[in-house]
Amino acid sequence: MRLLLDTHALLWWLAGDRRLPPKARRAIEDRSNTKFVSAASAWEIATKTRVGRLPGGEKVADEVPEWLFDQGFVGLDITVRHAQHAGGLPGEHRDPFDRMLIAQALIEGLTLVSNDEIFDAYGVRRFW
Repeated sequence: MRLLLDTHALLWWLAGDRRLPPKARRAIEDRSNTKFVSAASAWEIATKTRVGRLPGGEKVADEVPEWLFDQGFVGLDITVRHAQHAGGLPGEHRDPFDRMLIAQALIEGLTLVSNDEIFDAYGVRRFW
């Protein structure tokens, strides 16, 4: 399976947080699955840390590439096609980070690891 981790799933994975359900944890642990982390998640972590909405996020924000490498995750760059699709998505959902994850999941054929049900309205395959 090709998984795209939502930002909260990534943070909960790194922290060993119990809010990440066992099913999702097993999928991330499974070496046969390819795990992607979007550049949008790095952007979100850095932004929320900077504005004080992610207490304790400094270590992750400062070392995202190292964390990804250490975990065996693949960084997913944002392309012009991703940006165009994210900007053109219908609906009232205004979170730019979520809109980018939606676009990337749809374009790249990825399954999104997320507890956020808003993704279902966009036809994204979601694993939780």
